[in-house]
Amino acid sequence: MSTLPFPSDRRHDLACLGRLAVDLYCEQFGAPLEDARSMAMYLGGSSANVAFGVARLGLRSAMISRVGDEQMGRFLLGALAREGCDVSQVQVDPRRLSALVLLGLKDRDTFPLLFVRENCADMALDAAAVSEEFIAQCRALAITGTHLSTETTRAASATALRHAGAHGVVRILDIDYRPVLWGLTRPGAGENRYVADAGVSARLQDMLGSFELIVGTEEEFMIAGGVAGDLLGSLRRVRALTPAVLVLKRGALGCCVIEGALPGDLDALPLHAGERVRVRNVLGAGDAFLAGLLGSLLRGQDWAQAARVANACGAIVVSRHACSAAMPTPAELEYWFSCAHHPDVDGDAELAHLHRVSVPRARWEQLQVMAFDHRSQFLDLAREAGADEARIPRLKQLLLDAVAQVEARRGLQGRIGVLIDGGEYGADALAHATGRGWWVGRPVELPGSRPLRFDGTASIGSALVSWPAEQVVKCLVHYHPDDPVDLRLEQEDRLLELWEATRTVGNELLLEVIAPRDLCAPGTEDQAVLRTVQRLYNLGIRPEWWKLAPMRAAGWQALGRLLAARDPYCRGAVILGLNQPLAELAASFAEARDPVVKGFMVGRTLWARESLRWLRGEIDDAALGSTVAEHFVTLVDAWAARHGGAPDAPRA
Repeated sequence: MSTLPFPSDRRHDLACLGRLAVDLYCEQFGAPLEDARSMAMYLGGSSANVAFGVARLGLRSAMISRVGDEQMGRFLLGALAREGCDVSQVQVDPRRLSALVLLGLKDRDTFPLLFVRENCADMALDAAAVSEEFIAQCRALAITGTHLSTETTRAASATALRHAGAHGVVRILDIDYRPVLWGLTRPGAGENRYVADAGVSARLQDMLGSFELIVGTEEEFMIAGGVAGDLLGSLRRVRALTPAVLVLKRGALGCCVIEGALPGDLDALPLHAGERVRVRNVLGAGDAFLAGLLGSLLRGQDWAQAARVANACGAIVVSRHACSAAMPTPAELEYWFSCAHHPDVDGDAELAHLHRVSVPRARWEQLQVMAFDHRSQFLDLAREAGADEARIPRLKQLLLDAVAQVEARRGLQGRIGVLIDGGEYGADALAHATGRGWWVGRPVELPGSRPLRFDGTASIGSALVSWPAEQVVKCLVHYHPDDPVDLRLEQEDRLLELWEATRTVGNELLLEVIAPRDLCAPGTEDQAVLRTVQRLYNLGIRPEWWKLAPMRAAGWQALGRLLAARDPYCRGAVILGLNQPLAELAASFAEARDPVVKGFMVGRTLWARESLRWLRGEIDDAALGSTVAEHFVTLVDAWAARHGGAPDAPRA
């Protein structure tokens, strides 16, 4: 057990007060910041990173800070909330903008950093709005040194510390020294970690007695102690001002926990050894360390256990691109400690997979999807009807409206979805579907291609860079394990290319597998699909979704066992339609009782006949929409009743 007196029976484990900003990371490694061509956007700010990391480890964290009343402020609040962090105490500033930080990765020792924080929202934190009632419901409060640097933030910090002290909340200081944020360097020198300054030391020392735990690097304890160039002397000065436990971060060496008097020699401090990894980006490592340390201590682990987790968290984050988004999950740490991990952490495929799939994700326990991502089929309908293909985009918008009708009628929020192409036919409907909380898939295959080809591009990775993150990459492949070897290997190469591209850009992947009928003897279709799934797993391809033709109950059960063994984080499978008659398709749902089957993704069965009539001018927009909606409702109700239950009732 640690010596820190964390209270129990509180609503929140940890509240973090301090910096909350948007990190814009250069995506080009080896380039000066001024040569960046593109940037990735993440939640940032040291306090926010810690709150995010602790929440990711499964604890109840909260954030006390301030954001602007604008898009970046909403992004920050959303990023914290999705991770499970309470944001009720984040103030919204009507005049100031949320802070920004621009970061580059020049080489393993050079990380240019530019803080865009002039009169920013989080430095205007209002002390009067810091709630004593809220802090009283926390077990610990963590504050960063940056928020002791101005009168406004110092007053807010002092108020929070006073409330915490009155209610037995353990108080933690992350020294977090950034000379530029104390006005000690030129604005462009954000990466500078140490400038000796007696004024800064004095302001920190005035507050040291208010904390039970103080965490910092060697440079940070030197600024806190104020004995420039003398780490041990600075530690002694800090100890003279506070009985707090001191945790000294020593980079790759590890960390030291100092609970009492200091020894006469720095080397006599007991060292909790660090992890040896290949460094990719040191930014955020200290925040990850603190998240791991506090997460472990708050779970009741002792100092040795907490230091072990903290060092592992720091090591994992220095090997990745981001700060907050790089924070490990419990599943990653379990894997980390269970085996001899690769020193090049970013090259460990299993760890990378766990980092992708074990983080909080939108939940889709059921999924009812109308698919109208078809391209050649719509063109064929227009030609059959003698209609101008320019009408197809309007037709797809009407199908989208029919989905919205069914969502409202059957209360399908959180279960509804669409498959729509992003080309000239479906671009408008796809844009209208994106951002409304639906499951949205988008195809990449060239229609009818066998061997598989990608539609409109020879480089699928380049094409996916421009996709919104919420759009799921759907790829249909006509594949059989007994295909001729050259054909099978060529198709597998394309699927591996797609798999790698989706892992890089971050979009989820849905593989739709259809076994060619001429290779399937009657009664062997299910086995062909299961062999295909097994083969793709053997290649290392682990998509989030499988889209498969209706199978018998034994086939779905076998699929469930296969997914549990090969990728327990797989989202599951959905049933495709193959243009089967509506009644026949609805009846097939009764076989899909295994929990691995989450729903259906059906297209032409729902809209082909009515679309042809609309293109011919035989029915109007309303008739098309109502008829397609009725067909969709038939499948929705059949899915709900597949266990013998009643159709889903509309939600209030």
